[in-house]
Amino acid sequence: MTPAPGGTGPARARRPGAGHGEAPFEEALRAIAAARDPAELFGPPPEDAGPPGAAAVAAYRRLARRVHPDRAPRGRADEAGRAFAALGALWAEHRAAAETGGGTVLATRTRRYRVGPVAARGDIADVRPVRYRDGGPRAGALKLARSPADNDLLLAEAEALERITGHGRPEFRAFFPEPVEAIRHRDPATGVERHGTVLGGLAGFVPLSELHRAHPDGIDPRDAAWMWRRLLAAAGAAAEAGVVHGAIVPEHVLIHPEEHGLVLIDWCYSVTAGAPGRHVPALVPGRTGFYPPEVPDRRPAAAATDVFMAARCMEHITGGRLPKPLRAFARGCTLPSPARRPADGFAALSDLDDLLERRYGPRRFRPFSTPARRIAL
Repeated sequence: MTPAPGGTGPARARRPGAGHGEAPFEEALRAIAAARDPAELFGPPPEDAGPPGAAAVAAYRRLARRVHPDRAPRGRADEAGRAFAALGALWAEHRAAAETGGGTVLATRTRRYRVGPVAARGDIADVRPVRYRDGGPRAGALKLARSPADNDLLLAEAEALERITGHGRPEFRAFFPEPVEAIRHRDPATGVERHGTVLGGLAGFVPLSELHRAHPDGIDPRDAAWMWRRLLAAAGAAAEAGVVHGAIVPEHVLIHPEEHGLVLIDWCYSVTAGAPGRHVPALVPGRTGFYPPEVPDRRPAAAATDVFMAARCMEHITGGRLPKPLRAFARGCTLPSPARRPADGFAALSDLDDLLERRYGPRRFRPFSTPARRIAL
């Protein structure tokens, strides 16, 4: 008699359309469910960009045959359908990795990240796109310190985002990067350890620095209004969680033009309100004009520090076009003494809303578009 597929015993008669035997089906289900990374099923992607290798294609086809709903054991078509869909997602992820040259794999205790080339360089860290699995394929960004001397700043970012996520109000969470995992990477050649953070992906956003380049004469203050409101809400929500950003400069404020979204990034310079030595640890090079006096003087940062910097950003992108009432409001937000500014982002937002309603009437959606360069991480 012919051996059964995947076994050594005699073949059993199968009903028409009954599909494969239970053993190969169960084995395929377990393999697909356990896979944290496509490489566990298909092997590593090729180092040179191109289609998946023959062995990977064969592995995919073998698993696809075993879990195809039309070939599933009796009564298990739904289970097979779920496994088949999961397999398809893993295969799509493997193909994407193959077509982009694979990338480096970074493994932590909980995840495996496939890391792409450097997509952006900040003043202290490089940012690379990553792909990983968390209930399905996900895209994100790995921010890794270039020098171990800046590990404390990357650690501060991870702690700030965790604090905001854990203590902040959920309705404001969209204003902040999604913290996925804080990591430590040890160079196998040198033994040097660098800290980093994996963040949720962002696509279609424009930094205010790029917005200013695209509109050097300034944008309409009516368009800046929603950006200012959201930026103050982000600063206020952070303050409620006990965090001061401390570096609200144009490069760190991202807007989504069509969706009127805003994300405040780069929390490396943040401080915990009320903590000992809570001065901002460093200034972003080339942006000293955006800082209030307490930062270069190394005095304690407060929620009013972020109010000051948010106003400076809005003055920057409007290029002197703010009407008189809003210019006066910006002056009040940028007074030298923190005690004389609005106490926090929410206090400033309340005042701003009153001014905007008197100036422009009830709030209504105003479409906004820009040719400014967008980021995709």
